Formats: sequence, C-alpha cells, structure tokens
Amino acid sequence: MNGRLLEYVLYLPVSMVLVVWVATTLFRHGRRFLIDVFHDDEGLADSVNHLLVVGFYLINLGYVALQMDLSTTPTNAADIVEALAMKVGLVCVVLGVVHFANIFVFSVMRSNSRRIVVPMQPLQPAPAPPLGPRRCTNCGAAFDKPSRFCASCGTEAL
Repeated sequence: MNGRLLEYVLYLPVSMVLVVWVATTLFRHGRRFLIDVFHDDEGLADSVNHLLVVGFYLINLGYVALQMDLSTTPTNAADIVEALAMKVGLVCVVLGVVHFANIFVFSVMRSNSRRIVVPMQPLQPAPAPPLGPRRCTNCGAAFDKPSRFCASCGTEAL
C-alpha cells in the first residue's frame, strides 16, 4: 500500500473521532452552563448549544480536511507515524484553542448576565407653581390682570 494512502486511511478516522468526541463532550456538558447564562431558558440554551456544535464541527472538520495535504510522500513506517503525529497534534491544538475560546466567550456572557442591575428611581416631577395671583417681587402687591409692570411700584414682573 502506498505510504501516502496509508497515512490518509489512518489520519482521517483518528482525527474525525477526536473531533466528534470533543464536540459531543462540549455539547453534553455545556448545556448546564448555557442554561445558567440564559437564566433557565432551556429552549434558548439548547438552540444556542446546537448552533455552537455545528460551528465547532465546521471549523474543526474543515481544518482536518486542510491538514490532509502532504508536502512529502512517506517512504517508511517511521515517516508515516511522524506525519500522523504532527497532523493529529495540530488538530488537538486547534481543538483546544477553539474550546478555550468558547469558554472565554461563555464566561463573558455569564458575567454579563449576572451583573446586578439596580433599578433607578423615576425622577420626581418638579413642584407645580403655587396657584393664585402673581405677586410683585419688589413690593408684594398682587397683579390683578396680566401686566408686565406692578401697578403699585412699577417694577417689571418676572
């Protein structure tokens, strides 16, 4: 069997099983966390969890497919093992980075959802001006009719 073909036959199942295992683990154990983030709304948490797993599969299986390219053809068993170790190791690193990125995003979401929001008291309306006739600020006389000047002292009304 060709060394390159043997590497592909070994690499694809190992990488795909690894991606599926991590995705299943994240899906199963991330549900509780999302329910907490979304304040016990299980429907929303399950929907977001499902969408996250789909994105996880797309990113990581795409990366697995991109890693299939070999720059050199392995000539012996040692070359095949080295190439497999390098590729599977890179897949593990990418899985870990994506996992920690998800954890970081969820932590930010959780801390934002747990902030205590203190409701503000509504503003009190300004007191209404006293009812009754207007008075002159200078002499205190009442204005009987709308006028700009006080009939007693001649001061301009404010």
